[in-house]
Amino acid sequence: MPLLPEPVQHLSACLAQLPGIGPRSADRLALHIVQTDPAHVRQLAAALTAVREKVSFCRDCGGFTESQPCPLCQDPRRDASCVCVVERPTDLITLEKSGAFRGRYHVLGGKLSPLNGVEPEDLRIAALEHRVDRDAVSEIILALGSDVEGDATANYLARRLSSKPLKVTRLAQGLPVGSGLDYTDEVTLERALAGRRPI
Repeated sequence: MPLLPEPVQHLSACLAQLPGIGPRSADRLALHIVQTDPAHVRQLAAALTAVREKVSFCRDCGGFTESQPCPLCQDPRRDASCVCVVERPTDLITLEKSGAFRGRYHVLGGKLSPLNGVEPEDLRIAALEHRVDRDAVSEIILALGSDVEGDATANYLARRLSSKPLKVTRLAQGLPVGSGLDYTDEVTLERALAGRRPI
């Protein structure tokens, strides 16, 4: 005989599909929801429905938005000639929180991974090329991961954009702030040395 009623088991199974939620965390969340005031549960359900119905991807940059294009793409104070290319909308959010970039963004929607069936036509590369031509972009900043797929994607984009009159750069890679050399891997140290600059 199951310990939890079927609706609780079903809710737990649904919650366990979310990233970062394992079976035990899903059970705890489901049991919390069962014991919560029904008004709060309805509010949570309404928020889940609203976010899925109202939020979509920006037709220009690919970030999350309620309006088309998104507020970042509509902002006339942002430099349209400089586009920062990221893998996912969440990467855009991370960069924007830093406050260090005042240009526009472009979300690829992934990175090249032939072993997983992700080819160039599966990414928003054609849309990036269209933006380069339409907005007279002078610099593309590749803010992609430093793993094998990220490196392959960056190299592919640099080659594909090489015929256009623009500068293609990549985020510097090196030592994290507040960390010692003894905690740094060899590849990061190599890239930090290669990317050194005068002070």
